[in-house]
Amino acid sequence: MLDTVQTVLIAIATFSIVVAVHEYGHFWVARRSGVKVLRFSVGFGRPLIRWRGRDDVEYVVAVLPLGGYVRMADEREDNVADEDLPRAYNRQPVARRMAIAAAGPAANFLLAVLVLWMLFLRGEVGIVPLIDQVSAGSLADRAGLVSGQEILSIDDNPTPTLAALNFALLERLGDSGTLRLSAAYPGLESIHRSEVPIERWLAGEEQPNLLAALGITIQVPPVLPLVGALTDGSAAVAAGFQVGDLILQADGQAMPLWMDWVGYVRERPEVPIDVLVQRDGTTQLLTVVPRERVIDNQRFGSVGMTVSLPDMPESQQRRFERGPLTALWASIQRTGDLIGFTFKSMGRMLQGLISPANLSGPIAIAQVAASTAEAGWVAWLGFVALLSVSLGALNLLPIPVLDGGHLMFYSVEALLGKPLPERVQMAGVQIRLVLVMSIMVFALYNDLSKL
Repeated sequence: MLDTVQTVLIAIATFSIVVAVHEYGHFWVARRSGVKVLRFSVGFGRPLIRWRGRDDVEYVVAVLPLGGYVRMADEREDNVADEDLPRAYNRQPVARRMAIAAAGPAANFLLAVLVLWMLFLRGEVGIVPLIDQVSAGSLADRAGLVSGQEILSIDDNPTPTLAALNFALLERLGDSGTLRLSAAYPGLESIHRSEVPIERWLAGEEQPNLLAALGITIQVPPVLPLVGALTDGSAAVAAGFQVGDLILQADGQAMPLWMDWVGYVRERPEVPIDVLVQRDGTTQLLTVVPRERVIDNQRFGSVGMTVSLPDMPESQQRRFERGPLTALWASIQRTGDLIGFTFKSMGRMLQGLISPANLSGPIAIAQVAASTAEAGWVAWLGFVALLSVSLGALNLLPIPVLDGGHLMFYSVEALLGKPLPERVQMAGVQIRLVLVMSIMVFALYNDLSKL
């Protein structure tokens, strides 16, 4: 269990790595383009650490680790010495300025490729998407899927693992049209192919349950109500729960599965529950009072614990062993898929097909960073790759305060043969700065509403 200080430190480290790589991309291309760099900063605000390198660049680690910047000599921002004028950023050809602006996101994408390549080299393990149950009348039922089959593909995209299946379904969030599926019984050559119509599938849903919406459950070992982690200051900690406790009964009712316990707690906000647990071979009786949480005017109870997941049998796992070149190509493909999905999701959110409640801010990112770090370095590195892709894609949006906004202005300049008037650029910056701040505030609101 990680305390608040550890969570914050892990979040800062994660943010800082991704931001430093992004800014280094700008820095590296600027230096090699002959531009004079004055400062390289990770973070905003008051400097915590600063030093001047042999290259006469001031390096800074600032107090707010939510971004960074590379300050270059620029006549529009400050006086530039006569001898440095040829190296001023604003005097560089438009193609060179575009390369410097694009280098930050490119560095983030390269980081994702590198991290994924390392993970793929050590081997990848996934859960085989074997169908356990099919809900009557569901999409899967109408498609003719049955228990015991393995889902082979969605829309002709192979789904060798549960993660691949979920990603393929995520690609169809908010879509209308036809969903194509193929499935087969393990060991048999006959493949069942089918199509089902969808109309704005899961449009606007907050935290959509993809498999439930498809109408299937996947064969996994039963998840017992075994406590895996506790949240600091939670009701479970106050009641005396410990990691490793097996929940046997709640108010005298048997709790054979984790979801039985979750459902029982959710229905009883602020209501005491007598819980019989097994600990170190003996039983103990604890009393916990679930704390009330309200989301979308729905009241439910929460005690602040997570489950210890069982090990997956070898027969239900699929392992991928790749050589250096195969792993590199797979990492490039995976990064490309993540970039495409990120842009597609942004577009669908603007169309109202994906709920804006799924937009996460720094609090949610910090929580995920901490939970993945606790799960192990492999999970944490996977999150670093995903965060790096998200940061790179976000910065390519055509908003003037972001890299994509600079690229937009430079593209217009390249077409017209001259830069846009300063007042036009400033008006665009001010309008879109309000937009960016609004998005950040909304993301933070989403985070706080989920606490």
